[in-house]
Amino acid sequence: MIIGKKYNKANLKEFYDTIVIGSGLGGLTTAAFLSKKGQSVLVLEKHYTAGGFTHVYSRGGFEWDVGLHYIGKVHDPRSPLRLIFDEITDGQLGWEKMGPIYDNIVIGEEEFSFVEGLSNFKSKMIGYFPEEEKAVTEYIKLVKKVNSSSRSYFVKKAFPDWLRFLTSPFMGRTFLKYSKKTTIEVLKELTNNEKLIGVLTGQWGDYGLPPGRSPFSIHAMISNHYFDGGNYPIGGGSKIAETIVKVIEKNGGEVITNAPVKEILVEKGCVQGVLLEDGIKVSSQRVVSNAGLKNTFDHLLPSDCVKKDSLNSKLPDLKSSMGHYCLYIGLEGNKEELGLSTTNQWIYKSEFHDQNIDSFLEKPVGDFPLVYISFPSAKDPSWESRYPGKSTIEMITLSHYDWFSKWEKTDWNKRGEDYNSLKEEVSQRLLNVLFKKFPHLKGKVTFYELSTPLSTKHFSNYQRGELYGLDHTFDRFKSDISTRGPVKNLFLTGQDVVTCGIGGVLMAGALTSISVLGYLKSRDIMKLMIPKKKR
Repeated sequence: MIIGKKYNKANLKEFYDTIVIGSGLGGLTTAAFLSKKGQSVLVLEKHYTAGGFTHVYSRGGFEWDVGLHYIGKVHDPRSPLRLIFDEITDGQLGWEKMGPIYDNIVIGEEEFSFVEGLSNFKSKMIGYFPEEEKAVTEYIKLVKKVNSSSRSYFVKKAFPDWLRFLTSPFMGRTFLKYSKKTTIEVLKELTNNEKLIGVLTGQWGDYGLPPGRSPFSIHAMISNHYFDGGNYPIGGGSKIAETIVKVIEKNGGEVITNAPVKEILVEKGCVQGVLLEDGIKVSSQRVVSNAGLKNTFDHLLPSDCVKKDSLNSKLPDLKSSMGHYCLYIGLEGNKEELGLSTTNQWIYKSEFHDQNIDSFLEKPVGDFPLVYISFPSAKDPSWESRYPGKSTIEMITLSHYDWFSKWEKTDWNKRGEDYNSLKEEVSQRLLNVLFKKFPHLKGKVTFYELSTPLSTKHFSNYQRGELYGLDHTFDRFKSDISTRGPVKNLFLTGQDVVTCGIGGVLMAGALTSISVLGYLKSRDIMKLMIPKKKR
């Protein structure tokens, strides 16, 4: 599905209140809020369709989500995520619960199910590790505590610089304290059971860093996010962008695709608009960049605007997140015929995640350190009516941009036989993992295609093919990343501002909208971000 209008010079007005660069969820969320407040908004997207990592692609009679696999909390109509989604889609986006088991952690020959509901999760873990009841109980308490502290840490990103400076010593203090400790350091204070640690950290792929390198704070946020289970958008990931774009357009905004931005125009320290790659200038009162911090500072802003900025001096120390392979698989047969469930599979050769990654990065042969398997067609209740008798699977594992540096100057789909041979070799290794776990699927696959970090760079414009923007390290969390750019009327949004994932990016869009509008005009948005208590 193509979302947004293809670029044509006749589409553009001479002036807009706000131009948003990039149509990922952070940019669309900001655009929806601002357009509903009466601003004239223009969203410019380099890709052929809007949506960023929420868009889908079609091939061989199938379609797949390229980034969305599941999301927590949105089943609860009182949760901030659900309230924000309902506001920016006018309530037109539907959600389907994944079922009682949302993640299955496979370590060697053993399997451990993550079940929805905090008390259910706790009982399940204690059932697997009865001698570790105290450790499991303390772990859950700590996750909840650190997650609660994250709210004030991220809210202050929307504050003006002077207020953020004044509140930094106490807002989010617990969150930053646990950002200094790695996940494995914290868990080893609770237990010496390596298998339990390996299981509890079995979702590390959701934030891109294994337990020995991830701050416990980001682990706590992701774990807490899924305690009540997982959900999937009815109609697939593209429904997210489709419903938001309709709201933007309904309120007078425009979402234009095939319109890459070359430069943010700045005069006398103030944003003036943007310059498109075809030489067309579009004026605006302000610009919101959803292009990622490194793209914004290194490629879009004039160099004299950023060299004195304090955040820019720290950017070289903030590393890009991991690269990945994703194998998109199409099968003949519906979910009942193929026995596909909604449960995600996380497959590890052992519980020692860091060591397994180090070995793989040094010599990428043998067992993968992680293989994540998702069944998008099984999660979507509308799939069978749209693609009768067909099913899809996605498999994700670790990769590295440097492995593909010899092809980085080649064009997509024209990278040569040696590149295609490498892709085929990796594809077959992943299919072997699939058939080992689900042997009944052998012979049912009719299509598969592998993406690499070069694919991510081509379609998402991340310069090293990174999946999650900036790495979620302590250096990132202690840096002064906020919703405000280094020049007047430049604002930032997206996963680099808050965190990766649908929830983090959605919150980034809401926070950026608050920064743009100011306190008085954004009180209704702030109310959406406050968790509602059960009656």
